[in-house]
Amino acid sequence: MNATETTSIHPTAIIDPTAQLDTGVTVEPYAIIDANVEIGAGSVIGSHTRIASGARLGREVKVHHGAAVGTIPQDLKFGGEETLLIVGDRTVIRECATLNRGTSAHRQTEVGADCLIMAYAHVAHDCILGDRVIMANAVQLAGHVTIGDWAILGGSVVVHQFTRIGAHAMVGGGFRVTQDVPPYVIVGGYPLKIVSVNKIGLERRDFTPEQIKVINGAFRTLFRSGLNTTQALDKLRSASAKTAEVEHLIDFFEKSERGVLR
Repeated sequence: MNATETTSIHPTAIIDPTAQLDTGVTVEPYAIIDANVEIGAGSVIGSHTRIASGARLGREVKVHHGAAVGTIPQDLKFGGEETLLIVGDRTVIRECATLNRGTSAHRQTEVGADCLIMAYAHVAHDCILGDRVIMANAVQLAGHVTIGDWAILGGSVVVHQFTRIGAHAMVGGGFRVTQDVPPYVIVGGYPLKIVSVNKIGLERRDFTPEQIKVINGAFRTLFRSGLNTTQALDKLRSASAKTAEVEHLIDFFEKSERGVLR
């Protein structure tokens, strides 16, 4: 364990001597940090937390009271193989959240930078979260879920295994996601469906009016034109000038294995 005079470790904390703590890490009362753990500079490990073997936390990560980070997968196929949980810089993990490390399928679970994982949320094995993802209280991700940058999941959302949620998408609270959610949209309702383009979210992230106009046009082609998915994608592909956003939408549909929500 590498510690300097700026590192603060409460005497009740239990830290394996081989764990690697960078400068300025704070470890609060009764935290447990296992072997084979790396914690970046300026991170805060809250009271009664467990940072399990295989956890790799970036700089200025904040883990709040009672969270369990890097614990073994809840997967009956897991055979004790050495895998990782990677958490990006400045991500915040709130009270009693649970984040499992990967299995042999992907070898690691990945959470990007500047994410917010709220209280009682769960990130299962082999999930991949982009940067600035927000998971509200009690969101539950099954294994192998992929979430794009800036996506927001409302409270108590549950996501089926192998499902993808696109960048800048927003899922309303309390819903069950069993198919891929395309980028740039808001989804909600029973059954779950596309509601609209996430216009306010895109504006907040400095998308230009022209970019949003193009996304709206693609949205109408895909979901409001009466065309089936194959026809709508063909129409988007045949456009004389395709923007990066439209290319991203087409690519998302082409790579879907569970089918895309409509």
